[in-house]
Amino acid sequence: MSSDCWSNSTCSANSMERELSGEMEGQGTLKLVFTVVSAVMVGLVMFSFGCSVEIQKLWSHLRRPWGIAVGLLCQFGLMPVTAYLLAIGFSLKPFQAIAVLIMGCCPGGTISNVLTFWVDGDMDLSVSMTTCSTVAALGMMPLCLYVYTRSWNLTQSLTVPYQSIGITLVSLVVPVAFGVYVNYRWPKQAKVILKVGAIVGGILLLVVAVTGVVLAKGWNTDVTLLIISFIFPLVGHVTGFLLAFLTHQSWQRCRTISIETGAQNIQLCVAMLQLSFPAEYLVQLFNFALAYGLFQVLHGLLIVAAYQAYKRRQKNKHRRQHPDCPEVNYEKNPRETSAFLEEGDGAAVTLRLPGPEQQHRVAE
Repeated sequence: MSSDCWSNSTCSANSMERELSGEMEGQGTLKLVFTVVSAVMVGLVMFSFGCSVEIQKLWSHLRRPWGIAVGLLCQFGLMPVTAYLLAIGFSLKPFQAIAVLIMGCCPGGTISNVLTFWVDGDMDLSVSMTTCSTVAALGMMPLCLYVYTRSWNLTQSLTVPYQSIGITLVSLVVPVAFGVYVNYRWPKQAKVILKVGAIVGGILLLVVAVTGVVLAKGWNTDVTLLIISFIFPLVGHVTGFLLAFLTHQSWQRCRTISIETGAQNIQLCVAMLQLSFPAEYLVQLFNFALAYGLFQVLHGLLIVAAYQAYKRRQKNKHRRQHPDCPEVNYEKNPRETSAFLEEGDGAAVTLRLPGPEQQHRVAE
């Protein structure tokens, strides 16, 4: 760029940079408030969900981490490949393609734990997957980005936000650990905390959705990136569910892995975009990250609504067929292969009486 352009106050590049700076400064207070409030809410939500985690079940996932392994394969296998194919298929510019790849390489976010709870998923597996994917991101994010970005000539180096990953890991592990301890020592109180956390988690989803719309207001919109931000989470949910099903995971695990795959950690993506790209690119890239976060919340709420409608229909069907019997839901899990089970394990029927605490497993 010539020296005249740098000195000219009417230069389009300088005007764009000043416009972006003005917009971001004007929204700085809102972002700060949102960051503080969301951090507190996330801590409370993860603490409450930790109250639903049982040490024995958590240890079983870590001792036989087949569900976690499938989830990690979805997170750092399917999602980066999907991001690469979307970037190629839509003929994105290099900086746009890299932003989509960064999103695909991010670990799972806290929103996945909230959605998993509302679809009666495996909370022990969900918390384990979120934690393990965050730890794995320390090595898998640079590796995936190195492999898939070789198709484009980059003029800037990509910076992995290791500090943000560490903060995310601490903010996840510490509240969950306290929740697990509370559930171990005071199980009755833990059930009350869990119910409160579920409500706070629902509010958190609404706050994220509304704030995403507010922060994106007035920003330049790239239609192609918006289309990708709409498609990407859906592809993650569908492919995650299919891979879990093909590896003979239970229906409960299939729902959990599906949600964990499509829900990415938006904060890490935004942090990496800020560290890696100049101001003139951030206008579009921030908009893409916010749009992805908004759409993954909306998709998740639709999944929850569909599941709750199906669950209510099954309950009504049972009442009509057995009006004199207590309300019991039978959820039959598909038989898992011997590679995923210890000797003596098999398909099971879960008897669900009213209340999450009244669950029994009856061997077939």
